[in-house]
Amino acid sequence: MSRFNVGNSVKVEAKGRFEDRFVQVDGVGVHYQRAGSGRPLVLIHGLVGSARNWRQNIASLSKHASVYAIDLVNMGESDRVHGLDAGLEATADFLVRWMEAVGLDEVDVAAHSHGGAIAMMLAARHPKRVGKLILFAPANPFCDLGRQLISIYSTRPGQWLASLIPVLPTFVKATMHSRMYGDPARATAEALEGYTHGLSIPGSVEHVLQIVRRWYDDMALLRSSGLPKLAHKPVLLIWGDRDRAVSLTSARELQKLLSRSQLQVLPGVGHIAFEEMPDVCNEAIRLWLSSEDTAETAPSFAMHYPSEPLRQLERAV
Repeated sequence: MSRFNVGNSVKVEAKGRFEDRFVQVDGVGVHYQRAGSGRPLVLIHGLVGSARNWRQNIASLSKHASVYAIDLVNMGESDRVHGLDAGLEATADFLVRWMEAVGLDEVDVAAHSHGGAIAMMLAARHPKRVGKLILFAPANPFCDLGRQLISIYSTRPGQWLASLIPVLPTFVKATMHSRMYGDPARATAEALEGYTHGLSIPGSVEHVLQIVRRWYDDMALLRSSGLPKLAHKPVLLIWGDRDRAVSLTSARELQKLLSRSQLQVLPGVGHIAFEEMPDVCNEAIRLWLSSEDTAETAPSFAMHYPSEPLRQLERAV
């Protein structure tokens, strides 16, 4: 692939499915993948991830929207910036400046895990810039599943252990990755690459650890000043009932604050639903974005699970 300049960005031609692009924001090179036409849909990866995580979604979604899958700063192919403020508010504000740099006014957002927390803060701080949200097991203040790991990685020995992750044998990283799936057999080497290919770049692990160190402060901020502002925002929550990272029970607490939300639960699926069941999730996103009355009508998955329909939790009011 050859790179060439396009205005203030550098673009890499891909094999027909999407374009790789780079744009300067505050002097920082930000990488994103771009495909399709229509209303903009921004895809935000999770804590340890990249735009590559959406490789099974972009082609399908781009038939109905202009898709932008971003590598957040310090991850994927975006620049590494030492000392970058990795807090939810700062990241949300940076995303708005990135939107301005690529010419986006208002967007819909699909996001995963920690990226879901960023998306909620983005919508809370900049409500006119965000239309509908699709959140895959978003990190939230009501989940305590990761408390032990957060405590470990907040210590010096834990940080040292984290620094070793990029050089661990592939089979060890593959085992860790497969635990994020409801069915480990669905985890692939290509999927693993989307989470590990940028970790060896200096600054990546340090960035993740900074997020971990401020985790509880950010979750408290999201609860106090973020979520209350999203009461009337259309939000589709998608969870796997075998999620080991963000508890399904926390979804009920989220729904108490998100009055226009719908929750869809995928049976037998883990934390990375959009990778484990891409066709189902692509259809869910399409239906949610095309629905005019998202407050009352949730997508139907019956066609995908004729003998094992999705369980929709009652919406708390």
